[in-house]
Amino acid sequence: MKSKAVVFTGKNQVSVQTIESRSPTDDDVIVRITQSWISNGTEGSYLRGERSDGDRAWVPSDPPPYPVVAGYQKVGIVESIGANVTRCQVGDRVFATIGLVEGMYHWYAGHVSPSVVPQDQIWVIPPDKNPLDYAGMVLAQVGYNGGMRAPVQPGDPCVVFGDGLVGHWTAQTLSRRGAQVMLVGRHDDRLAKFADWPGAILVNEKKTPWREAIATHYPDHAQVVVDTVGSMDVMEGIVPHMKRFGHLISAGFYGTGDAMPLQPPRYRELSIHLVSGWTVERLEETFQAITRGDLACAPLITHHFSVDDAADAWELIESKRETVLGVILNW
Repeated sequence: MKSKAVVFTGKNQVSVQTIESRSPTDDDVIVRITQSWISNGTEGSYLRGERSDGDRAWVPSDPPPYPVVAGYQKVGIVESIGANVTRCQVGDRVFATIGLVEGMYHWYAGHVSPSVVPQDQIWVIPPDKNPLDYAGMVLAQVGYNGGMRAPVQPGDPCVVFGDGLVGHWTAQTLSRRGAQVMLVGRHDDRLAKFADWPGAILVNEKKTPWREAIATHYPDHAQVVVDTVGSMDVMEGIVPHMKRFGHLISAGFYGTGDAMPLQPPRYRELSIHLVSGWTVERLEETFQAITRGDLACAPLITHHFSVDDAADAWELIESKRETVLGVILNW
C-alpha cells in the first residue's frame, strides 16, 4: 500500500516521499492521518544521527539509521478495519502510535498516512473532545510515567528539570498528585505555561542557578527529582539537595556519556528510577488522564505546519530561533 511519509534520508535531511506501507492483516487498522505531533527530542536525535533505536544511542559500529520515518504519535480517521478488529469502527476519530512500513531502517513509523496500525495501538477519541489533546499522547505518557513513578504525599517538594514537553507533562502529573513542583528551565515563555498549576514554582536557570533555587525554596531538600533533559550534571549534582530515601528519576536521553557514580546516591539511600518507552497499560492511563483533564496537551502546541513543509518545521526546531514546544504537522 502506498503512503505519504516524512522521511529522514540522512543527517539533517528531511524529505516528504511516497513509501510502501505493509499490507494490513486481519488485526490491523488503516488510519487516514489528520495531524501528527513531532517528538522534538527523540526524532531530532534520529535526524542528527545520534540514535539507532527508541532508547539506544548510535555507535560507529552501527549502520547509519537512514532512511527512517521517525515519530510515533498522530490522530486521524479510521478508513478500514481487519476482520478481527474490535477496538474501533470505520469513521472513528482515533489516536494511533506506530505505522507499519517497508524499506525503511525501522519497520515502525510515525509520520505516515494512510497508516497501517495494529489494533492494540489505537484509541478512540471521545466525540466531544479536541483531537489535538490526544495527538501527542505517547510523549505525554513519558511525562506521566516520570510523574507517577515515585510515591508522593501532598505537599512533597519535587523538582522537574526541563521546560520541554516531557518536563511539562511530568510537572503536571506531580501537581495533580498534590506535590509542590519546581519546574526548572531556560525559557520564560515555556515556563509560564505551568504557572497556573497548583504548587508551581518556576525557575529560569539562566537567571537563578538551580542549586540556589532549591536551597531557597526547599531548605530541607527535595523528595523527588526528575531529569527530563538528559543531563549528567543534574543526575550527579542533585544528590546533595535530596532528602534521605528520596527518589531520583531519569527520563532523559544521555547518549553514550551516561556513566554515573552510584556511591553518592547510596549515601542518602536514594531510589533511582529509569523510565523509557511506552506500554499499552500506561497509554490507557494517560488517555484517561487527558480525558479527565488531568493532563493538558493542546495548550502546549506552539506551531502548525503543513506536512509538505516538514523540512521547514525541522529547520525551526533545530535552529532554536524561536521558542518551540509542540509542533503539529497537518495532513
